Amino acid sequence: MISGILIATAVVGAVGLFIGLFLGVAGIKFKVEVDEREEAVLAVLPGNNCGGCGYAGCSGLAAAIAKGEAAVNSCPVGGEPVGKKIAEIMGVEAEEGKRMVAFVACQGTCEKASFDYEYTGIEDCRMLSFVPNGGAKTCDYGCLGFGSCVKACPFDAIHVSDGVAVVDKNVCKACGKCVAICPKNLITLIPYDSKYVVACSSKDKGPITMKACTVGCIGCTLCKKNCPADAVTIESFNAAIDPEKCVGCGMCAEKCPKKSIVEH
Repeated sequence: MISGILIATAVVGAVGLFIGLFLGVAGIKFKVEVDEREEAVLAVLPGNNCGGCGYAGCSGLAAAIAKGEAAVNSCPVGGEPVGKKIAEIMGVEAEEGKRMVAFVACQGTCEKASFDYEYTGIEDCRMLSFVPNGGAKTCDYGCLGFGSCVKACPFDAIHVSDGVAVVDKNVCKACGKCVAICPKNLITLIPYDSKYVVACSSKDKGPITMKACTVGCIGCTLCKKNCPADAVTIESFNAAIDPEKCVGCGMCAEKCPKKSIVEH
């Protein structure tokens, strides 16, 4: 009886020793080397995992930076301060980055925009592509106002006011989630210090736009003709301002008859 117990104990001990040795050898043989810089970069990143950098999360970006596949200032949430810290870790010069923010190119509030009918369905902008004219607003390019972008924003930087989404540029981190989710493609990332912007996305001819919205761009070219810096272009009956050329004189906004151009 005793000998049987001793034999069983010896067998169990031998098996345990074998497994321990096997795991030890396997751990050494298959050990994945982790770049210390990757861990240091990950510790500096904000940890929001928003995906605004183009990677699945902060760990993905940290790995890419450590491998030299991404710039040290790739994190839109951390901005310049985080970029400088990562540059120190990587031993490189931090490239001067420009802060970007989301902007909704629409002013079609309930008062200013025309409506073809009253919509009472699911309040999700993405669902409105299945309803007549893509939504109740007469303008096919206008903000639908049901806040899919609001729900997507992890920083509480965008809210719907009087039927139109509005971005708080001082809170926005330019993660791009609102840009990706907007079915009308009204939201873009622009420089934080943009002086004047065209708050309309309509591509319709002037007469059609005027029937749909009182503040819609009609492509009249007055802004372009009066811009001293040649910063305004007109394409598909819609104006666009180049922030690199704009000197902030405000002449375009002053001359715009529909007040489609606003100070940012």
